Amino acid sequence: MSKTTSLFAHLKSDFAAGLVVFLVALPLCLGIALASGAPLFSGIISGVVGGIVVAAISNSPLSVSGPAAGLTAIVFAAIHDLGSLPLFFAAVVIAGILQVILGYLKAGTLSNYFPNNVIEGMLAGIGVIIFLKQLPHAFGYDPDFEGDEAFLQNDGQNTLSELWALHQHIEPGALWITLLSLVILLAWPKIKAVQKIPFVPPALIAVLMGILLNSYWNNIHHPWALQMDHLVQLPVPDSFDAWKKTFIFPDFTQLSHPKLWMIAVTITVVASIETLLCIEAADRMDTEKRFTNTNLELKAQGVGNIVSGLLGGLPMTSVVVRTSANQAAGAKTKMAAIIHGLLLLLCAVTIPHLLNWIPKATLAAVLLLVGYKLANPKMFLHFYHRGKFQYIPFVATFIGVVFTDLLKGVALGLLINVLFIIWGNMKRAYVFRAADYQPGDIIHIDLAQEVSFLNKTSIKTTLRQLPEGAHVVIDASQTVYIAHDVQDLIKEFRDVIAPSRAIKLKLIGFKEHYDIENFEDQNFVTIEQRYNVLRRRMEPVIKKKES
Repeated sequence: MSKTTSLFAHLKSDFAAGLVVFLVALPLCLGIALASGAPLFSGIISGVVGGIVVAAISNSPLSVSGPAAGLTAIVFAAIHDLGSLPLFFAAVVIAGILQVILGYLKAGTLSNYFPNNVIEGMLAGIGVIIFLKQLPHAFGYDPDFEGDEAFLQNDGQNTLSELWALHQHIEPGALWITLLSLVILLAWPKIKAVQKIPFVPPALIAVLMGILLNSYWNNIHHPWALQMDHLVQLPVPDSFDAWKKTFIFPDFTQLSHPKLWMIAVTITVVASIETLLCIEAADRMDTEKRFTNTNLELKAQGVGNIVSGLLGGLPMTSVVVRTSANQAAGAKTKMAAIIHGLLLLLCAVTIPHLLNWIPKATLAAVLLLVGYKLANPKMFLHFYHRGKFQYIPFVATFIGVVFTDLLKGVALGLLINVLFIIWGNMKRAYVFRAADYQPGDIIHIDLAQEVSFLNKTSIKTTLRQLPEGAHVVIDASQTVYIAHDVQDLIKEFRDVIAPSRAIKLKLIGFKEHYDIENFEDQNFVTIEQRYNVLRRRMEPVIKKKES
């Protein structure tokens, strides 16, 4: 199957997912632009470019790119320091060029050093943030901009204090629209009669019902009718000349400006780190366990920022909120992200006034469900049962993301993981005896006493380079500790990759607490090998009896 064919192989589910992400992304693009001190259309331009250009180049099946909340403070300060929007957009272009260079330097491999407990803690934290931040919008209290992910808000409140003040600002109309939307989102997929209707996701029905109900209230002058502050507010140019003025082009005549290059480097570093974190999270969410080429992703983001800067758009990253909404809506390929970008472009150009009828309460309902799915309480129990070395970094990352921001939370989780590794006196991870192998020979991979998440990259590379049809033995009989990241990697290799490549795999010495069942392959393991394994396992028992 060609790449073009594969993109259209799941068009029904991808179109539905792309439509949902479009509805979610529209107010986020506007809100982030507003918070950044940039024109509202700069956010739309970034969303369109992230959806069409970045997704077309990237090989991530789920990731969705656009303006990022993590860059709002940087963008706001940069525009103020440079004193010129055209000069700021020149910095965005330079940042894109630097990202492309990072891609060619293979800086994307840094994502392999993000441990799973940190990624999962980040996702759970983002889920709680989405849920808490959308509650005010669900009740009709909209002073904070859509897309804010920081604990400390621009309106002087914080995430928790805003919830405390919520009871004084409840809009009954918004609350009823939220409840109606939640009923539709939860019940629509369970109605068999409508499941066969193509390209009609529940989110679209919820949006249409929200528009109709609010329009009815407006027509009868009902006190519950929602006014402009509680609706999407997309700029509507009244003429072609006004439309042309929405594009602000970069100024390259001041490349010697002392702050220009520092701002470009800052955008490059922060945008690249957030992108790699999101890509690692997207791969974790992918039920088909596909791997994203992170070096290609950096190149794609770089090209996207170059195009966005040239058109007067905000800098972009791969964004967890949109990516998780994409996955929750059933996306199968990157066509969903491309469709979301095309819908942003088409609707912003042709029907901006119609989009301004959408209640924010309906979109809040969509995001409330996305947030709940990301912060599923079962994940906390999952890491609790894995032991303190997994649970503590997971919880620390979660708390850090919720009460500071994404990058600080992830940094805290990484720091604690590293401290645990130093504490455990990390040793060499494994021995791979690859010399003079011939087809049909057995490949032995012997794990050392301690295997941490820092060894994930080398083990992943080794497993990927194993020839098809090989006979492989992974021996952990001398191993005391294996990081759960590596366990997950070996389990994934055993269950998915090895069968697909006809690799005959034998796992030896994986104790029960490693959560990896031992393979019993009578045709592959010799009697001598089986005897040696049993002898090693019985040695502690024999020594105990002798003593």
